[in-house]
Amino acid sequence: MMRTLYFDCFAGASGDMILGALVAAGLEPQILRERLALLGVSGYDLDFRPVDRSGISCMRVEVRTSEAKAHRHLSDVLRIIGESRLSDDVKARASLIFTRLGEAEARVHNVPVERIHFHEVGALDAIVDVVGACIGFEALGIERFVASPLHVGRGTVEMAHGRFPVPPPAVVELLRGAPIYATDIEGELVTPTGAAIISTVCDSYGPMPIIKLDGFGYGAGAREYRRFPNALRVLIGEAPGEAASERLFMLETNVDDASPQLLGHLMERVLQAGALDCFFTPAQMKKNRPGVLISVLCRVQDKERMMELLFKETTTLGVRAHEVERRALERASLDVETPYGPVAIKVARLHGRIIGGTPEYERCRAVAERCGVPLREVEAAARAAFSKLVS
Repeated sequence: MMRTLYFDCFAGASGDMILGALVAAGLEPQILRERLALLGVSGYDLDFRPVDRSGISCMRVEVRTSEAKAHRHLSDVLRIIGESRLSDDVKARASLIFTRLGEAEARVHNVPVERIHFHEVGALDAIVDVVGACIGFEALGIERFVASPLHVGRGTVEMAHGRFPVPPPAVVELLRGAPIYATDIEGELVTPTGAAIISTVCDSYGPMPIIKLDGFGYGAGAREYRRFPNALRVLIGEAPGEAASERLFMLETNVDDASPQLLGHLMERVLQAGALDCFFTPAQMKKNRPGVLISVLCRVQDKERMMELLFKETTTLGVRAHEVERRALERASLDVETPYGPVAIKVARLHGRIIGGTPEYERCRAVAERCGVPLREVEAAARAAFSKLVS
């Protein structure tokens, strides 16, 4: 089984709504405060209070700051996150969310991402919203994310660059590939921060999957409507990890003039940007030139971003794209005891039954270095312990 979170976006989503819903679903406020302190920034306070939204009790989490609205560059935000004492998983997910925001803004304004400076989403409250959400996902043990179609609202919204139609340009760019809709409800229901978080973490969109429900919560938005609850609902439970099939894109291009250094850099870039896989295949090209077939597997909403990276980081003049369907086994990690200490095993299950396990390379390497023994001995000990455990 896989611990799954479902975003029910019947009233859209924003950073504070996500944070409120996670607290209502079981994230302890004290844990959130303590882990946010590891971010290493000051000048903010968190206010937690239950509020009524059209008769539904919701949690309102407000980030109050003493700073004027700051205009930070993407590099400034990533530096704050990177230099923090947060866990590696929280750092990686938060950095990916802000990178996605920066790249969306760059495409909207047609400027290099290095020149983008965030307005509202560069402020301290937005940084706390994003990092706080990532802390919540980790604390609640979420392994998979799914979202409903997003209710985006209608009308216009005032932003730093002027008045724009709802949904605003950055939200449209972030939700490329995601199902969206509007009704008669006026206002900006999905904010750039909410769109960035959901579009970064979600594997798929659609009806709620079959889950064994064990938690839920409503996070309140700032505005109140008559006979319409302005809230985000999250539902959390265990779901069969192998049951769902994903619609993905495989992007391919051939190059015959790329150095090994360039290819290595490209792989790092696409994986950091959210690609699910990247691999190279030797190819014989025109004029008998040896070349490389570059293949990148990505989610639907990441297709355009990955294509841009391929064009920017290689000399290719064209990228092929085709849809693929992936069905993945349920995956988990468990520790086994070895003579050298605990070692993590990556476990695969089919219909709830363990069908295989592989020692985690990085953990094995760290144990081998600490104990001064060959890596293969640690891996062999981990495999033996795993075999005893499942036999």
